[in-house]
Amino acid sequence: MSSEAHAAHGHGHEPGHEEAAHGSMKGYVTGFVLSVILTAIPFWIVMGDVFREPATAAIVVMVFAVAQIVVHMVYFLHMNAKSEGGWTMLAMIFTVVLVIITLSGSLWVMFHLKSNMMPGGTHTMGAPQ
Repeated sequence: MSSEAHAAHGHGHEPGHEEAAHGSMKGYVTGFVLSVILTAIPFWIVMGDVFREPATAAIVVMVFAVAQIVVHMVYFLHMNAKSEGGWTMLAMIFTVVLVIITLSGSLWVMFHLKSNMMPGGTHTMGAPQ
């Protein structure tokens, strides 16, 4: 691959491109601080029993988890709409879809396990009426 073609794909080594393509110390420190904050707040929410309803706490923790995924993708994986000809945006969309499927599937399984496996539940499978 020629150097012109290499530079056209966002891997150029001209001054100013390296920081954008590979990140900077300021960007990494910002990402790290945001990650620590986005980890500490949900930890405090759960350990401090901040919300009365566990479902509310779970929703808030999931929102913080999604925010942390975005922080990691932007500050550490350097994903944005302009780099790599838009392929990183496609990867971000794929990641979001995968996370939604995983979270909704996990919640669905846990809900049905709780309703079908807990003693004294209203739903019994195969029991004679």
